[in-house]
Amino acid sequence: MRISPVKVIAEAMLEKKAKGVVSLDMRAVESSICDHFVICNADSTTAVAAIADNVLVKMQEKCGKKVIRMQGLENDFWIILDFGEVVVHVFLSEYREFYRLEDLWADAKRKEYADEPAPAAKPSATRVKPKSVAKVRSSVKKNKVSE
Repeated sequence: MRISPVKVIAEAMLEKKAKGVVSLDMRAVESSICDHFVICNADSTTAVAAIADNVLVKMQEKCGKKVIRMQGLENDFWIILDFGEVVVHVFLSEYREFYRLEDLWADAKRKEYADEPAPAAKPSATRVKPKSVAKVRSSVKKNKVSE
């Protein structure tokens, strides 16, 4: 059974107390660059970075997907993670309010996720310990696509 990357991303965001987690189905939108946007916000740059880091770790751990491109790690106001078919936007709250990204794509089908973490999975006897965030970030930086 294939795990939905959108669901993995939303759950990773909620684990780190993201606010306003929403996905936009972009498949019916003409000239869209991806299949889905997943958007959230947080009230501090520390929280923005933690959310983005958790998405990186969970996507690699649960879906075997590495980020293709990312931007915004230098200031943590608006981090964009491009996984190909899914593009993730993690905003500092005031930046999300200013850019109102969902309004730009108002004709996309919207799904909201509860601002509570999903129930924890039962521990498995063969669970593999995930890579540390620092290792994931450094491996991404080494493979970063130049613009």
